[in-house]
Amino acid sequence: MSIIRPYGDTTGDGMVQLSFTLPVPHDKRAEGAAVQLANKMGMDPALVVHSKAIGPDFTFFVVYGPVNHLVDTSKVEVIERDYPLLSPKEVNLAIRKGLRRRLTVVGACIGTDAHTVGIDAILNIKGFAGEKGLEYYREVKVVNLGAQVAVPELVRRAKADKADAILVSQVVTQREAHVLNTKEMSAAFREAYAEDARPVLVAGGPRFTEQMADELGVDRVFGRGTTPGEVASYLVDALVTRRHANRLRSIESGVA
Repeated sequence: MSIIRPYGDTTGDGMVQLSFTLPVPHDKRAEGAAVQLANKMGMDPALVVHSKAIGPDFTFFVVYGPVNHLVDTSKVEVIERDYPLLSPKEVNLAIRKGLRRRLTVVGACIGTDAHTVGIDAILNIKGFAGEKGLEYYREVKVVNLGAQVAVPELVRRAKADKADAILVSQVVTQREAHVLNTKEMSAAFREAYAEDARPVLVAGGPRFTEQMADELGVDRVFGRGTTPGEVASYLVDALVTRRHANRLRSIESGVA
């Protein structure tokens, strides 16, 4: 069945839970405003199940109630993973055989973003979700520039370290900073490198979706929950497997 409704207490009851903040003091009028907003969003009747003051002028709410909207899962668009997941041993072997040198990854949080938890989870040896980070891979050289790295500095370090791939993490999202910073980064690399010499550009962060790659000008986007193994497997696919296949096609077309 492709047509579904939200599930709360019983199947198909349409119950959903929603949280938001309003710029009003915490009182009964604020709760009424929260209910009014929820009603206008299609939740009717809406029940305020939690409210809490955030300083003197803001209130955080959690509301609960039914909606009439239906979801057609057959129309949901997703980007399926188009490369195999490899073990660290398989990643190392593929790089050693395909590149015959170590694969260099330069990572950073750019702009004013100081949240390094995401980039560290992928790069640092301690890793994430039970998987060790890219520093654990013998055939991967990791250059972690840390937080608040200016885009020109990232380009400079990428050239100095002969980077094969650039990993950029963005957590700060106020005023679309994550989008603007990533677009600036991709434009800088496309200006600084010839297209066939440019490093693979990868962006990651909790507010990114895989569908945003073209908009951002990067080769791949990874969202929340991404593991180091997924990133390592993608880099092998992009920098070893596909490039090897492209070389073979070029040779075959030249012979033909």
